[in-house]
Amino acid sequence: MNFPSPTGPALPRNEVFVMYLDYFRERIIDKVTSLPLDALVVSVVPTDWTALELVRHLTFVEMRWLEWGFEGRSVDEPWGDHLGERWFVGPDDTLDSLVEALRNRGVQSADIVRRHQLEATGQPGPRWNGDGPATLERVLFHLVGEYARHLGHLDIYAELAEGQVGE
Repeated sequence: MNFPSPTGPALPRNEVFVMYLDYFRERIIDKVTSLPLDALVVSVVPTDWTALELVRHLTFVEMRWLEWGFEGRSVDEPWGDHLGERWFVGPDDTLDSLVEALRNRGVQSADIVRRHQLEATGQPGPRWNGDGPATLERVLFHLVGEYARHLGHLDIYAELAEGQVGE
């Protein structure tokens, strides 16, 4: 998948958001799957997160912002990627299971985006910390920024671990 070109065919804006999220998600997966086994489970950065923890975190980020937040659905453990202040992976989590969960979450996220207008306001609920809910467009801008930021983090991580760097 190539980086979505700003000069490509004009698409509806919701499809542009889906395209960018798909692109960033697949770049995360490419980088993580290029890492040596030890770099998946032992951190190579001073902040002590691992590549597998990042994949799990991004799966939960999409769920928190779109399913739990925007649509206001009840979910089990919306902060299930955290153990205290840290990200974590469970004892049964593997690279394959985490990649599959992230891709499945991407399908669910795209479905949510396609069910709503970008101007639609999310449902009130605990995700908003007492503030009014955001529009879908604002949530999607946030998610694109979160993915881009974490992809940059992972690029440095992969460089240190001798994995795939660059786009």
